[in-house]
Amino acid sequence: MLRFSVPDITCGHCIQTIEKAVKSADPQAQVAADLTTKEVTVRSEAEDAHIAAAIRSAGYENRRLSA
Repeated sequence: MLRFSVPDITCGHCIQTIEKAVKSADPQAQVAADLTTKEVTVRSEAEDAHIAAAIRSAGYENRRLSA
């Protein structure tokens, strides 16, 4: 499981955009975002750098958190 801090998450649209970006990197990924903690949790076989890059490409800076 991968966890990312994504400080710019502010609404449901942000969550949908991030989910779409992650699934473009790994269609089998499971994505959960929390507006309160501004964290995204991803279950994926893809490397964390690949997932982080997908989130960044959607316009959201992020930082990998320890598992």
